[in-house]
Amino acid sequence: MNSMFYPDSPLDPFPSSAISRRHVLALGAASGLSPWGHAGGRSDVVRIVMSLEPDSLDPTNTASSANAQVAHYNIFQGLTRIEQDGTVTPCLATHWEHTSDKLHWRFTLRENARFHDGRPFDAHCVVASFARAQQLGGNNKASRSLFANVSHVVAPDVRTVVVHLKRPDVNFLFRLGESPAVILHHETWQQAATQPIGTGPYRFQHWEPTKEIRLQRFDDYWGARAHIPQAVFRFIPYAQAQVQAFEKQEVDLFFNFVSEEFKRFRNNTPYQILMGSSASKGLVALNHRRPILQDVRVRRAITYAIDREKFIEKALQGHGTVIGSHFAPSEPGYIRLSSAYPYDPERARHLLQEAGITKPLPFKLSLPPTAYARQGGPLLVADLAQVGIQLNLEHLSWPQWLRGPFSGDFDLTLINHVEPLDYAIYSDPDYYFGYDSVQFRTLLRQRETARNAREEQILLAQIQRFLAQDAANIWIFNASVGTVVRKGLHGSWVNYPIFVHDVAAMRWA
Repeated sequence: MNSMFYPDSPLDPFPSSAISRRHVLALGAASGLSPWGHAGGRSDVVRIVMSLEPDSLDPTNTASSANAQVAHYNIFQGLTRIEQDGTVTPCLATHWEHTSDKLHWRFTLRENARFHDGRPFDAHCVVASFARAQQLGGNNKASRSLFANVSHVVAPDVRTVVVHLKRPDVNFLFRLGESPAVILHHETWQQAATQPIGTGPYRFQHWEPTKEIRLQRFDDYWGARAHIPQAVFRFIPYAQAQVQAFEKQEVDLFFNFVSEEFKRFRNNTPYQILMGSSASKGLVALNHRRPILQDVRVRRAITYAIDREKFIEKALQGHGTVIGSHFAPSEPGYIRLSSAYPYDPERARHLLQEAGITKPLPFKLSLPPTAYARQGGPLLVADLAQVGIQLNLEHLSWPQWLRGPFSGDFDLTLINHVEPLDYAIYSDPDYYFGYDSVQFRTLLRQRETARNAREEQILLAQIQRFLAQDAANIWIFNASVGTVVRKGLHGSWVNYPIFVHDVAAMRWA
């Protein structure tokens, strides 16, 4: 399967807690603590809690991008890096230049970078990493967006790499800063999934499955020494356990955690909430292999039947924006299409009748174990029931979601795609939702060969309108990012153009 990047369950923007404030206080009293506990932060460690556990720590060869939250920037690095404002800066490459047609790029590499086991970083590592990524094909999330466009890579010397592209790509340097483009050593990449060895400011220390991953500061790092010696990534999937961890002050940072319960962190607590933006696209993915969903009238009917504003208000506590195609407002070329399918149950019923649908029309809605899905699923059930569509909810663990919907075994699934600029997934009929459109692939090729910026902008708008008009999926929200951070911890990101935790930038006041 040629999957370009992965719809990510770790984006859990607004986990809901069914736990009342009274229960939170009771838990604190039962443990002999005040409601906010007594354990303070330690200057030698930062404890980052995630809702889901990575299935691998190799960002170049895995579906889930939860691995990037642990490994990218900390263990592994690329030639470039993406800052939280979306700008691209040097990383393992100190600088670069290109020909006027932007088809040939020369990168100068750092001289003093080494892998955690002492092996030197050089041009041969880059050439080998690019070759491996191309051999991995669809197992590398940037297969179509980056590596399929690479004609060949050469190393004139150990500190120089020249990358030859098939066509110019305005996002080339950005792509090099994403997690699928990190550089591994060819002698250790076979162990990267469980015992990763990279060039980053932290080295892998220990992984206790279902519980935590520990990283230790790498004191021979080529760059500035990290402020915090140790990082612990804990995995707590359930709301009650998350609340208890906050009570005991066992958390320093919780990525994408905002709910009604945790609004109290804004006042008189050891924590604060940071609200920022992301490139996420929350959607109901449709399995186009199902004959009934190959009828555009049925797909459009489902879209008209969903009250997206209500979904955002109820499932995301209002922290999101309605979108109408597979672009986030923060992405270049975005056009506002949220009004293309206004909430209109009557129009939905008419389209189903026109398609000859006998009611009730049953579908299975598969839900990953994220709060936006678990809270949003019943809302979708209620909306679609009004137009004669019966949704049967299927609650899945993350491994079950990967084995099922992500392998093409589903009717509908509610999922959040978090990688930026990923619209090319709709050109791959083997991708999990099986969308197959010759017209879309033609549009994509035209964009890839656009002669100037204006032509490219026009084509990006056409791509968005085409996906919306064809109801390729049902887009609902672009989520805000909420992060609960212990007061005194500085350097964590507010906005997330990509999903990483740059621990080396963090420090305790």
